[in-house]
Amino acid sequence: MTGGPVFVRHTPWVGPVGGDGEPGDDAPSERALYVHGLGGASTNWTDLAALLAVRFDGYALDLPGFGRSAPPPRGTYSMQRHVQAVVDVLEWVVDRPGPGRGRPVHLLGNSLGGLVSVWVAARRPDLVATLTLISAAMPVYRVPAAFDRAIALVLLPGVPALAEKRLAGVSPEQRVRGLVQMCIGDPSRVPKARLAEAVEELREHDAQPWAGQALTRSLRGLMTSYLRLGRANAWRMARSVRVPSLVVWGDRDRLVDPALAPRLAAALPDARLQVQPGVGHLAMLEAPEATARAVLALAEDAARRSAAAQGARPVREPASERA
Repeated sequence: MTGGPVFVRHTPWVGPVGGDGEPGDDAPSERALYVHGLGGASTNWTDLAALLAVRFDGYALDLPGFGRSAPPPRGTYSMQRHVQAVVDVLEWVVDRPGPGRGRPVHLLGNSLGGLVSVWVAARRPDLVATLTLISAAMPVYRVPAAFDRAIALVLLPGVPALAEKRLAGVSPEQRVRGLVQMCIGDPSRVPKARLAEAVEELREHDAQPWAGQALTRSLRGLMTSYLRLGRANAWRMARSVRVPSLVVWGDRDRLVDPALAPRLAAALPDARLQVQPGVGHLAMLEAPEATARAVLALAEDAARRSAAAQGARPVREPASERA
């Protein structure tokens, strides 16, 4: 891959509930790629990918420097670098043998991964079938009070290195507890097994010498991208996206203002909006069933439109979507 190797987690297609597990005309088998947010990893998508396996052969990457992926070449954590990593994986997914080969992929992104996915869908529409954005970190110029000082500091020369040292002094258990309080609307919704996995994942990641760099320098790259004007501005890119899109937001999101949800849905030319009550920043982890229903409905509608445009018979509605 042009941006360097990354780790990709696979959730195999299982077919519709009650089906025979073999792809065919009445059993849609498509491909999806899941992109995590800042400080996250491919495991953030475990539960949602399992639910979507009735229709999707799923792939979730660890962005460069996160999870099990090595840092990008020369340690550059810019938005462009993350975008290139996703494009590389999409091209690889499209070219894999089996049902769905050569066809565009359903792209899902959360937070930073949502912003990256907007860039990808705008620049490489040939690779994207539908776009799902969960609390996408779109440019804002008023940040949450809990972050305004931290963000200002991380933009100053030399400060990211100090932040990396401070992060190294916080245990994985403490960080997971803090993330749950900040990112989850109702912490009781998150299975204990997922919290234990997050702690182990952080402990494993902390053993890598680049662990602190990935977080602080990706945050700096994210904030720097907000200053871009013209064609590189993310809101302008969103207006150029032509694939069917879904915007998902929790109304208890403390990291990215839920007021951005209708604005983003309006900016995307062909979008629908799902606001989830009582949910925070990680809807795919906190409310996977509701999120899965919305994503499957988007994919089904996109397939019907495509079939109508080609004069073909649409595929059967997957059993998980019938009420």
